[in-house]
Amino acid sequence: MDNRDEVREFLTSRRAKITPARAGLPAGSRRRVPGLRRSEVAALADLSAEYYAKLERGHLAGASPAVLEAVARALQLDDAERAHLLHLAQAAEGSDVLTRPRRRAARPQTLHRSLQWTLDAITAGPALVQNSRMDVLAVNPLGRAFFADLYACPDNQENLARFAFLDPTSHRFYPDWGPFADMCVAILRTHAGRNPHDKELHDLVGELSTRSDEFRTRWGSHNVRQHGTGTKRFHHTAVGELTLAFEGLQMIADPGLTLTIYTAEPGSPSEEGLRLLASWAATHEALTPTEPLAAD
Repeated sequence: MDNRDEVREFLTSRRAKITPARAGLPAGSRRRVPGLRRSEVAALADLSAEYYAKLERGHLAGASPAVLEAVARALQLDDAERAHLLHLAQAAEGSDVLTRPRRRAARPQTLHRSLQWTLDAITAGPALVQNSRMDVLAVNPLGRAFFADLYACPDNQENLARFAFLDPTSHRFYPDWGPFADMCVAILRTHAGRNPHDKELHDLVGELSTRSDEFRTRWGSHNVRQHGTGTKRFHHTAVGELTLAFEGLQMIADPGLTLTIYTAEPGSPSEEGLRLLASWAATHEALTPTEPLAAD
């Protein structure tokens, strides 16, 4: 991915989202686009129109933190978008070598033994470790049962993005498939800005863009997202509907990896559903790690 293209498309897409009214500017006449003009962003950022045009053409190298912050403020970027802009600037400077997560193989053979012990100690909810490409690297037993659909198809390669866009089963597993698909692409886009030299990510994006119109459209929107917290709905073939809260925790000892834990509200039907799922999973302990679970 050419960094200048990424910068240009990101800034252009953010500018298009800000209406004059939202920016506190008069709409005026003869406006051909709903978003702001370059000159308007420049004025809001207290930059010359020529300099901002240079930035939007992809030339972020040399831009000071104050300039980047002014642009972020003018475009009303959220925290994830601000971080993405900084990562793009670091890549343009060549300084991302010092700041990006260490390169690692696409599918590490092993993780720290203690990490799997930690996952196995979490028994009340599904827990998994994934990298920024959304490869699932490790799960607890309840997590393997929970993501049975993911493991059921070898073509998914234990990757949540492939599952979302290439496996029709995902539309049943995620009743709110659209928002989940948006989140997947935003996470991948964030990683692309942070580590533009990740060949495995480039290959994944190329595969998904070729095989999925839904992915290609979302990738072109240039939305970004940080791992965090929230609530999702699921439909599991064995236990039915589940509404679970999740917490995504960045792993300091392994940059680029995230531990995600799902839990249910105490006393809710979803909590009872997780108990049922745990009981169901316990009957399949003899299965090998690569063998899919089958609903009774």
